[in-house]
Amino acid sequence: MLEFLEKTDPEIAQAVRNELKRIRNGVELIPSENFVSMAVLEAMGTIFTNKYSEGYPHKRYYGGNEFVDVVEELAINRAKKLFGAEHVNVQPYSGSPANMACFFALLERGDIFMGLDLSCGGHLTHGSPVNFSGKWYRCIPYAVDRETELIDMDEVRKIALKAKPKLILSGLTCYPRTLDFKAFQEICEEVGAYHMSDISHIAGLVAAGVHPSPVPFADVVTTTTHKTLRGPRGAMIMCKEEHATAIDKAVFPGIQGGPHDHITAAKAVAFHEDLQPEFKDYARQIVKNAKVLAEELMSLGIKLVSNGTDNHLMLIDLTKKNLTGKGKAVQNALEKAGIFVNKNTIPYEPATPFNPSGIRLGTPAITTRGFKESEMKVIAEGIATVINNYEDESKIKKVKEDILELCKEFPLYPELGE
Repeated sequence: MLEFLEKTDPEIAQAVRNELKRIRNGVELIPSENFVSMAVLEAMGTIFTNKYSEGYPHKRYYGGNEFVDVVEELAINRAKKLFGAEHVNVQPYSGSPANMACFFALLERGDIFMGLDLSCGGHLTHGSPVNFSGKWYRCIPYAVDRETELIDMDEVRKIALKAKPKLILSGLTCYPRTLDFKAFQEICEEVGAYHMSDISHIAGLVAAGVHPSPVPFADVVTTTTHKTLRGPRGAMIMCKEEHATAIDKAVFPGIQGGPHDHITAAKAVAFHEDLQPEFKDYARQIVKNAKVLAEELMSLGIKLVSNGTDNHLMLIDLTKKNLTGKGKAVQNALEKAGIFVNKNTIPYEPATPFNPSGIRLGTPAITTRGFKESEMKVIAEGIATVINNYEDESKIKKVKEDILELCKEFPLYPELGE
């Protein structure tokens, strides 16, 4: 599969082989990661990478876009069908540019908006002061309740009534519970705000009907096309027809030039896969696996933020193990054991973002690989052992052996050879 790469650049070819070995011999629990199909991989490597296609189907600034138009229209129409959206733009390069385009389309610099606080499960683009969203706009954040660690919609309403935002953003990057999009919409209508929803993490669950959808309510909905959608790295924006022109202009020529046509092709392939009946089974299994993994971890004395999960992810609170600020150390120990996670802040983080007190994990990638409930128990035991013995190399080595045995039962990308 790397015939030409081997001849041209053996160092990069070796890095690819090493990465394949890494993911085969460990369990990928970073909730924003997944394994795309061979068809999606092939689409990303096609000759569409060579083309420039500034503009939109049948309205391009370059010639020779006849077949690019076919690809982009397939991606758009499949996304509309998948989510029931009125208008779709599949050109955003990634989730952050997609969110930026929505801000550009709906707000003026300095406008007030509301988003979920970063430490409580929001994203950088939901108003962090170090991000464009917090630098160019005035964010009034909402948070989770200190006791329940859940979003209190009554509190969101109180903040909105006082702040009078022009936009309210519903979305998450590390919130393990169901979002009430209808309630967000009712607050938006009450205060006269736009409703923007970022479903990058849960889009696959939404598409499959195992999480409520914001599409019937929100003015604009953004999502990445990887994560639970199991497509290529990229993004798209869905919106009401009344916002279509503003959104399209914000993407191009507002913040981007030519779209990445090979990625658009891969998005179309992924959406085709997502429309198949088996994708619903897959999404349901993601949630089943997450719930079992959460229950097993808690039974082993591991504290989870909000005491469980409704979706694909969960957040371990290490402070209950007297490991405040040890998220990085625990992440590294788990990696040695072949368990890949990411350190993460917990609500009202007592330490720092670089050395936080949480571990974020999720089940999309391992579910793609075929893991089910019984495997979650093995993984939970390994995680608990490492957390309780994160400086004990012998205990970590034993967990790695167990993980390796587990992984052998679920071959990953056999089509790629050794």
